[in-house]
Amino acid sequence: MTVSLPLVFVLGFFAWGAVKFLGVRTWIVVLIALFGFWLSHTFMAPAIESGTRSGVDVINGSHD
Repeated sequence: MTVSLPLVFVLGFFAWGAVKFLGVRTWIVVLIALFGFWLSHTFMAPAIESGTRSGVDVINGSHD
């Protein structure tokens, strides 16, 4: 059985767990999310997207 989850849900789950169980303050999570949003509008966005896709492909493996 294969389950497909968008990366944003996985990251949201980890953020929720960090706030709930590790005591990370909510404002820190919001600040990091805003930083990521603003970073996505810079010249580094294509490199970050490419690196993320490569990392996901390595974790998933190739099913050709």
